[in-house]
Amino acid sequence: MTKKFGKSTLVSRHVTSGPERAPHRSYLYAMGLGEKQINQPLVGVATTWNEAAPCNISLGRQAQVVKKGVAAAGGTPREFTTITVTDGIAMGHQGMKSSLVSREVIADSVELTMRGHCYDALVGLAGCDKSLPGLMMAMVRLNVPSVFIYGGSILPGHYQGKDVTVQDVFEAVGKHSAGAMSDEELHALEQVACPSAGSCGGQFTANTMACVSEAIGLALPGSAGAPAPYESRDILCFDSGEIVMMLLREKIRPRDIVTRKSLENAAAVVAATGGSTNAALHLPAIAHECGIDFDLHAVGEIFTRTPYLADLKPGGKYIAKDLFEAGGVQAVMKTLLDGGFLHGDCLTVTGKTVAENLADIKLRSDQQVVLPHSAPLTKTGGVVTLKGNLAPEGAIVKVAGMKNLQFTGPALCFDCEEDAFRAVEKREYKAGDVFVIRYEGPKGGPGMREMLATTAALYGQGTGDQVALITDGRFSGATRGFCVGHVGPEAAEGGVIALLRNGDMITLDAEKRILNVDLSDAEIAERRKNWSPRKTDYASGALWKYAQIVGSAEKGAVTHPGGEAETHIYADL
Repeated sequence: MTKKFGKSTLVSRHVTSGPERAPHRSYLYAMGLGEKQINQPLVGVATTWNEAAPCNISLGRQAQVVKKGVAAAGGTPREFTTITVTDGIAMGHQGMKSSLVSREVIADSVELTMRGHCYDALVGLAGCDKSLPGLMMAMVRLNVPSVFIYGGSILPGHYQGKDVTVQDVFEAVGKHSAGAMSDEELHALEQVACPSAGSCGGQFTANTMACVSEAIGLALPGSAGAPAPYESRDILCFDSGEIVMMLLREKIRPRDIVTRKSLENAAAVVAATGGSTNAALHLPAIAHECGIDFDLHAVGEIFTRTPYLADLKPGGKYIAKDLFEAGGVQAVMKTLLDGGFLHGDCLTVTGKTVAENLADIKLRSDQQVVLPHSAPLTKTGGVVTLKGNLAPEGAIVKVAGMKNLQFTGPALCFDCEEDAFRAVEKREYKAGDVFVIRYEGPKGGPGMREMLATTAALYGQGTGDQVALITDGRFSGATRGFCVGHVGPEAAEGGVIALLRNGDMITLDAEKRILNVDLSDAEIAERRKNWSPRKTDYASGALWKYAQIVGSAEKGAVTHPGGEAETHIYADL
């Protein structure tokens, strides 16, 4: 692993080689590097460390171990950080508009740091929801040898003899508003629900995208599983640092790994674990960076033909720690591979294929988290895409744990999440209603907010299975119930969701994959004549800028032309 690398083909030659780069080298000497380190490959070690939430708090320490692995294998690590917006903190208020935008800022800032300093390879560590796809997007965009590693999940809290997660706290807010939980009980729960560092413990967005990192081949097998506080993560961090040097030596790049087949593998693992609907935004966005057309509908086709195997929260019984103890993502992948639901010939960061990585994996007989492919929870995945006259560009719903897959009811329309949440708090709805929350899409929000506060409050009031909710915004991975997101075209673009009125009858059918409103084409056309877009409060700043360039949820809510429009790749400079 300690083979010497010549600089003649490495990007870092632009800042370290030749007499004209003496000023550049002087900066490196100033930071304690010697000639040996300067003449080695420069490896970016990027984290989203911050003190915003437990998801990110351990990443700085883990990065130090990655750096030791890079150095042991003949590289010179250069640590840097980027932002993250933590959804649990941003949830339920205007701060959530920053969440999806942060994915683009993360990808862009990593790209700019790598380009500006001419780093040759990249190891990325992330914890919270948008930071995982943001780093993976940067990896395939730059196409330098790269390894992703998850910071790990949080340990479960314990309350009244049960394991709890932050999902239970959000739902407790609804119980409290309904008078079913006292101030003292709510306070006691909030104090114990999140007892350690790490990302939210259910199969919410962070753990879903951690599973994706392994399934797509950008992370070491087994790296998504161990909880953040476990020191066993140090081995994985060190190995990730060493492996990136192997990839550099062997000239294996992210776009050799991220292919149409590996994207299908990732979608299959999302479906099999009942993962977050946000994966249907992030997988198309990662594909877009490679110039691969893999939109919401392509993701949905994989969801439809993949069995739902892992009984994980929010729809099931178990949390990320339980999955880890049952064999982790590798157990899910091995089950899918044996059933013919994975492409075994896809390359991974180990230099081996998926099938080679899984060859020695044996499923434990004493676990109940991952079911056999021959006896799944359901024959189709835990996430379903929908289409119809209300969503010509599609929509998505998590059906994991749901018993009723059809719902018809009158629309109850709101032009922002706050108004819908107030209606829930005041119980200004009835069983059978279909909440419509619009102007929360990528452009209209702007930023495509998640609606966990509203959906959790409904469950807390005991009515989560008595109503449905549709939105052009998003849902947290912790959301459960008949909650349909990503409705497109969004309201701000004149989608049919903008034209709905209270009382319009809406039909949702997750078996037939339908989302319709009982309006004729003529009535829809007539309403559109009298429609004008709602003005946003964000007329400047980052949110305004995002709204000008963001595309539809159908294609991943991306903000630039992607790999298909490239004339050159950073790694080839």
